[in-house]
Amino acid sequence: MNGKISALDLAPEELSEPTKAYFAKCEEKLGLVPNVLKAYAFDDKKLRAFTDMYNDLMLGESGLSKLEREMIAVAVSSINHCYYCLTAHGAAVRQLSGDPALGEMMAMNFRAADLSPKQTAMLEFAVKLTEQPAKIVEADRAALRQAGFTDRDIWDIASTAAFFNMSNRVAAAIDMRPNDEYHAMAR
Repeated sequence: MNGKISALDLAPEELSEPTKAYFAKCEEKLGLVPNVLKAYAFDDKKLRAFTDMYNDLMLGESGLSKLEREMIAVAVSSINHCYYCLTAHGAAVRQLSGDPALGEMMAMNFRAADLSPKQTAMLEFAVKLTEQPAKIVEADRAALRQAGFTDRDIWDIASTAAFFNMSNRVAAAIDMRPNDEYHAMAR
């Protein structure tokens, strides 16, 4: 990789102080500033909207574990063939699961991975919502309830899947590239 973030040239002339502080926190906690954040940095309002939604969905209160939310990100991104998200969130799945093969298995075909029936039901719903949103019916929600999810969990599954569908489309549109560091993480 050549350090390219995306095909668009939207880099700000100078980062705002809040963005500099946020990026410094990323460096401290993650060891890098994810390229997705750099791509949004041209507009503080857009960056803040993206990070607020991301942080709420992926780190906020939920009946879903952090790993399960990352699994949704990978399953949805696999359907959408999103190179950025498969690389970044595949690394997160490896790290959170402690299984270096799981990220790739999830990216290729989550149905072949050794997942619980509850996780499989969650991902089947996320994939159907990605591929055929107009065909989601009460039976799909009932299957999630039967698997042990609450209505709040169903909201979180749907919101996470929807967020990554949006994110995948932006990444595809601008040819967003993952940070090189993600390729070696949790191996």
